[in-house]
Amino acid sequence: MAASSTRPRTWSTHAEAVSSTAGVGLGFVLSEDDDIVCLDLDHCLNPLTGQLAPWAAAIVRDAGTTYVEVSPSGDGLHIWGRADVRHGRKLRRPDGTAVEIYGTGRYIAMTGRRHGSSPSILADLSAVVARVTA
Repeated sequence: MAASSTRPRTWSTHAEAVSSTAGVGLGFVLSEDDDIVCLDLDHCLNPLTGQLAPWAAAIVRDAGTTYVEVSPSGDGLHIWGRADVRHGRKLRRPDGTAVEIYGTGRYIAMTGRRHGSSPSILADLSAVVARVTA
């Protein structure tokens, strides 16, 4: 049976996922059972230089000490943390870049490619989510 981001019985543990040959990599299902959220920043990272766009650098700075990784595209970031986000939002910027915020009902592909020296902990992102969605 194919996995679904909204049907927990189709999910597996990290150990099971790592040993599986199905799919193209690991990911994380955001569910209403916890307060884990992901801010997906599109087209904000120069993959050759590692330079962040100023708008993205401000969001990363405001997020503080939390896990951030390079997204599968190689030119975006996933900022992981904790907040109460029950309805996802996609915010498009005039220059074509976007910020997506999800907390439930989503599968987020993970790369394990840590951005900079981000730690393996999740910070409270409530204030960042409020600012970005204001």
